[in-house]
Amino acid sequence: MTATLAIGDFSRATHLTVKTLRHYHDVGLLEPVDIDPNTGYRRYAPDQIGAALVIRRLRHLDMPLDDIHAVLSAPDVETRNQVMAAHLARLEASLTRTQEAVASLRDLLAQPSATAPIHHRHMPATPAAAISEAVDRADALVWLQGALGELRATLAAQHLDPAGPGGGIFANELFADERGEATVFVPCTQAVRPMGRVAPMVVPPAELATIVHPGSLTGIDRAYGALGAYVTRHALAVDGPIREYYLVGPTDTGDETLWRTEVGWPIFQTR
Repeated sequence: MTATLAIGDFSRATHLTVKTLRHYHDVGLLEPVDIDPNTGYRRYAPDQIGAALVIRRLRHLDMPLDDIHAVLSAPDVETRNQVMAAHLARLEASLTRTQEAVASLRDLLAQPSATAPIHHRHMPATPAAAISEAVDRADALVWLQGALGELRATLAAQHLDPAGPGGGIFANELFADERGEATVFVPCTQAVRPMGRVAPMVVPPAELATIVHPGSLTGIDRAYGALGAYVTRHALAVDGPIREYYLVGPTDTGDETLWRTEVGWPIFQTR
């Protein structure tokens, strides 16, 4: 009879708790080679220790159990490596977001208030090509970049030149309820022909208090906070959607440090 390890010994050998081993058995990730029909005690083979150690390391990398199962059951090395590579890419993206959040927090602690000047601007009615959709706030940045790229491509295909920087109009529900109407537009002097999601529109006129946010959109909430405080202190706020103008944005350069986003908060007529 082949020698096996009781679950307690297997736990010591692999540094996986008994509770964890039972869970891995329940989900079909690491099943014991034998279960006593009377006591229900689980026993494991020595050659399962290697798989258990691999699972432990992958869990330390926050790999989901389904992905670990795909790694262990991969029919070939290429399939296994594809699963691993996809998870490593997610880790790298998460690390980048963490680094950006840490840098933003340090900057906020060192300089609590946004220092850029706030101006009042009258924005006239502007013909534009636009894409409007209801979006989730969590998806807004990816949606925004895709919509701007589609607008630029559509204008180029119709031999139309942009008449200014692209912009966005965002309903209050997008901030308050995590989902709301978003419109991204690119001004153009000639009417764009409808194509796909792209349609012509006239961006309505607006009176805005504006501030320019430099760099990545990660920390743009500071610009929003500065505007909110300003219009409240000066009793200027009126109902209406927030606007953003991408003076230098993702369609201009991939270097986020060079981005410049003008945020506009609707205010009373002050001219």
